[in-house]
Amino acid sequence: MKILYVTDLHGNEAKYRRVFETTLKYGVAAVVNGGDMLPLDGDLHGSQRDFIEGFLSPYFGGYEKAGIHHMGMLGNDDLQIHDTVFDGVCRKYKHVINLAQRRFELAGFEFIGMNRVTDYPFRLKDRCRRDGPGYVFQEQFGAGLLSTPEGFKELEDWPAYAAALPTMEEELSALPKPKDSGRTIYTIHTPPSGLGLDVISSGERVGSQAVSRFIGKMRPLLTLHGHIHESPVMSGVWKAKLGKTVCVQPCQMKARVLSYALINLESMEIERFEEPV
Repeated sequence: MKILYVTDLHGNEAKYRRVFETTLKYGVAAVVNGGDMLPLDGDLHGSQRDFIEGFLSPYFGGYEKAGIHHMGMLGNDDLQIHDTVFDGVCRKYKHVINLAQRRFELAGFEFIGMNRVTDYPFRLKDRCRRDGPGYVFQEQFGAGLLSTPEGFKELEDWPAYAAALPTMEEELSALPKPKDSGRTIYTIHTPPSGLGLDVISSGERVGSQAVSRFIGKMRPLLTLHGHIHESPVMSGVWKAKLGKTVCVQPCQMKARVLSYALINLESMEIERFEEPV
């Protein structure tokens, strides 16, 4: 079975359309979208909801008509208050799956999604977590923000608030358990540490040690990541192995260039493409 993996489209409609065209071109069975699906312009409370209802809903209809599965999840830049709207749109179509913290089985393979991320300096904290016990917070760019229906709520003490939330380690442990890890694909928005999939523009490595430990423990067939757009450019690495598990981070750098990976799950042949849109 062949799948197309893409991530961090941030509401770029031209890239979304090219993804769908590419699924038809290559005859893939499913698209997996790894998160940060919604636009970052305008009033995010309105613009992101409008994108879900006005663009993604009919866009998913194209997959339904074509009989192609679309597995996706919102990411750290997608406001958590829109989760219910996104889930409702996905549920309109039998071929469209909200993969966040869920398991879906297709053609003998198991797909499990996780859209929490290890904390970062940026202000939006809807999906941020400490990586594990003793986590040391980076210097922050301002007070933390949570999305609410009325607007953003400012957190006076983000580290204290985060201390009451589950860690990344605990979030990963709470995911649905696969029947067969050897035929399981995890889509985890934040990349693991230590593989070169997590390098930011300064050269610093910011991946999750909890994700690395989780992959080492579960030993799945494949893990799919994103979040750090520039990492493959900075490190020269978009595909790596942790034990026998293949880990992929295809990058998403330029507004007019689509990056994606085509993956044959039977042969584990994986190709990365960059195409103008």
